[in-house]
Amino acid sequence: MPRPTTTRLLAAATTAVGVAALLVATPTPSTATPADATPAAAPATAAAPVDYCLGQCAEILPPGQNGNATLVEILAHQTLGTLPRHSADQLGRYADLVYGYAGLREDQIGQFFHDASFGVPAGQVERSYSPRADVRIVRDRATGVPHVTGTTRGGTMYGAGYAGAEDRLFTMDLLRHVGRGTLTPFAGGAPGNRALEQSVWRTSPYTEADLTAQVEALRAKGPRGQQLYADVQEYIAGINAYIGVCMSRRNCPGEYVLTGHLDAITNAGGPEPFQLTDLIAIAGVVGGLFGGGGGTEMQSALVRIAARARYGPAEGDRVWAGFRNENDPETVLTLHDGQSFRYGDADPDAPSVVLPDAGTATFEPIFTDPTGSARTTAGTGRGSELAAALSGLTIDPAHRGMSNAAVVSAAHSATGHPIAVFGPQTGYFSPQLLMVQELQGPGISARGAAFAGLNLYVLLGRGQDYAWSATSSVHDITDTYAVPLCTADGSTPTLASNRYRYRGQCLAMEELSRVNRWTPTVADGTPPGSYKLVAWRTRLGLVGWRAMVDGQPHAFTQLRSTYRHEADSAIGFQMFNDPAQMGSAAAFRTSAQNVEYAFNWFYVNSTESGYYNSGLNPLRADGTNPNLPMRADPAYEWQGFDPTTNTARYAPAAAHPQSTDQDYYVSWNNKQAKDFGAADGNFSFGAVHRADLLDRPLKAAIAAGRTFDRASLTELVQRAGLTDLRGAEVLDELIRVLESQPVGDPALAAEIGRLRAWRADGALRVETAKGSRVYRHAEAIRTFDAWWPLLVRAMFRAPLGAELYQALVDTLQVNESPSGHQRGDTSTLPTSASTAQTHKGSAFQYGWWGYVDKDLRAVLGEPVAGGPGRTHCGGGSLTGCRQLLLDTLATAAATPATVTYPGDDSCPAGDQWCADAIVQAPLGGITHATIAWQNRPTYQQVVSFPTQR
Repeated sequence: MPRPTTTRLLAAATTAVGVAALLVATPTPSTATPADATPAAAPATAAAPVDYCLGQCAEILPPGQNGNATLVEILAHQTLGTLPRHSADQLGRYADLVYGYAGLREDQIGQFFHDASFGVPAGQVERSYSPRADVRIVRDRATGVPHVTGTTRGGTMYGAGYAGAEDRLFTMDLLRHVGRGTLTPFAGGAPGNRALEQSVWRTSPYTEADLTAQVEALRAKGPRGQQLYADVQEYIAGINAYIGVCMSRRNCPGEYVLTGHLDAITNAGGPEPFQLTDLIAIAGVVGGLFGGGGGTEMQSALVRIAARARYGPAEGDRVWAGFRNENDPETVLTLHDGQSFRYGDADPDAPSVVLPDAGTATFEPIFTDPTGSARTTAGTGRGSELAAALSGLTIDPAHRGMSNAAVVSAAHSATGHPIAVFGPQTGYFSPQLLMVQELQGPGISARGAAFAGLNLYVLLGRGQDYAWSATSSVHDITDTYAVPLCTADGSTPTLASNRYRYRGQCLAMEELSRVNRWTPTVADGTPPGSYKLVAWRTRLGLVGWRAMVDGQPHAFTQLRSTYRHEADSAIGFQMFNDPAQMGSAAAFRTSAQNVEYAFNWFYVNSTESGYYNSGLNPLRADGTNPNLPMRADPAYEWQGFDPTTNTARYAPAAAHPQSTDQDYYVSWNNKQAKDFGAADGNFSFGAVHRADLLDRPLKAAIAAGRTFDRASLTELVQRAGLTDLRGAEVLDELIRVLESQPVGDPALAAEIGRLRAWRADGALRVETAKGSRVYRHAEAIRTFDAWWPLLVRAMFRAPLGAELYQALVDTLQVNESPSGHQRGDTSTLPTSASTAQTHKGSAFQYGWWGYVDKDLRAVLGEPVAGGPGRTHCGGGSLTGCRQLLLDTLATAAATPATVTYPGDDSCPAGDQWCADAIVQAPLGGITHATIAWQNRPTYQQVVSFPTQR
């Protein structure tokens, strides 16, 4: 099926033929020699680093390293199907692990991953060039990855910026405009672009002065902060040097032409030079997407209010706490040796707690004064494929996460050395948000992945004799305060008032706003429009809600500890890249303590494995409960809070979950440790979590005395990534309830038989054979997909009542299927488009599987720890629950596949395999083949170190 951008670009091709003819002979980024290279007199080269991985480090990042395409290459791709070199040469290996993971051997890893050794063998050099005399960039033939070696540290940073721009310039530009709230003027006003810039403006709005202040603050952070400031300057210089080269050679990314920023005839326009503040803006986007946590106290409060209205205060609070899953005793833990790290535990009736008056809470609008196409969120038929891709990046505090890790200690490794299979799930884009690089220079020696525009350091990867990675921890670093509204003249305030009472004064809220206007381009045909982005800032954070409290108007603000400190975490990444700071698990923990975003960090060297949970965790005052909105009273502010700098006192390193050499570690954005409470509005840490798919088989294998090598651990992780969590963890209970009496209807009995067979086969969502595009147990999967949202509604809506049920759905979505369809009842609040994004790979993080599991076990009379303490399905009657499930199963079985799997631009309606399949959402003019679904890190490492320094 043709994709929209293809049609638009082909329509534009006739006007670009003359331009293309002029540009055909222009060298592309993959073949050109930089204008400022010095091939005749090569610079002095630094000594090659020693690589202690000895061929045991592998990685993969689809679709390919090269993310820049000229206009000619884009038009050739759209008309002839050709692809720029190294733009797709990792996609096939990545996709094929689906078909080759079972029984994987060590000697087969290279079929599915690329070698991640340091350096490039002489016979594998594709290009070698020096954009400045103190740095050389070597690109390998296999993948085109840049290996940057500087004789000075500044040279390494300059080379990182230059190589990053070579591979991701337009993506960098997109991200800096997203971070600055100027995406629509840059890329067009399609609904997806608007949703993304609005979500970022809601969480990270900044003035130019704010961004500059954050850059300057780096200098005050001691020697490492001063080094970071110098590194950023050199890095930006490298980016801008490449911009100068591509403009002079007229081979800048073709997307600049298609979005109207570069005239292909006159060469007028082009990329604007980068500034140091652009990195702060990009860091705010990345941190908001993957490194935040908390800030959804209001959603939890609204569930509590609805539960009280349904059951009364005492019973309502018990039900609310049961669904809340703050410390569910049945949930999977990363630290499973009984370690306790208390965090967030507080009295639900603490003096600080504020609940809004029922029915008065409203979400704060983020834009005003819409004109033209801004008045509607409906597509125009000529919207942007880029905007559709970017919509998957919208920031939703209630649904952060992604990424997984499985680490086996030396004691349980077949080689006697720790093994890790880990990586970030950052979605699927073309090009990816991440890029791979090797950086060598004074104080830096690392290879791995980094986000476009932040690749002055390797963010996730390997050093000389160690490797590290992260998962989003989604723990609580954001609190909500109920701030009384007031007026300057003392008159009665209303919910529309933009003044607030703070420490005895009636202060004006600070308006952070900008007017964005857009016009149609070749890339985005959205008609002209405009609106005003608006965020209101107080001393206690950004206004997120407004509501009455005891009849008085209040703003509910969200105070994030890392707000106005977006770049500070870079010091931790700087240390990860420094071999002198990462030689042991203890040294790794010291480095990770400098990352202020909320992440789970994992580490291996040749003898040790380790874990550390990072985050700028504020110390809360006595009498506060950070899980619910708190009174805006000095007594309940963070300890040592200074509103002028947004700083406070923070939890000491010893209070953060951490461990060395546990038998194994798993993380798939699950709960970290006993007593480390789930953040306020995160209700997902229940009895069933996708991390169970990693934890259960690892626990069983180690208990049985089995050891692992890289291949067998990769097999285990990949199998988890092909498994339907609901089928693996909940379907057994569903079948037991259905078969608690004989099933008399032959058709339903046959459906149950098919479901049982699928469950016995592992509840896998895999093809009958490579390329068949038909699932094994396809009918069972179709029925189950249609059944899930029906059974959830039938089990819970009537017993809970419509209001409480909807409040829970507003907090935790019913389903997160591979296809993004079968959503069932959905939130009534403004939420992330990513919760319903199709073809995104990541699945089963957020959903009602834990609620269904506990309820069915209670109906069956089995022991249940935790939970709401009430049985909902069929009113607690096994017979009633069984009939309810039979009725919904019959409805699901009769639901056509075209309804369960509606069509889109990539797939016809009813195509089950395609609906699930992964699409590399285009951030530019290059598209890629659809690949089979897998719930897997976008960038994945498979590592073990046989020796060390």
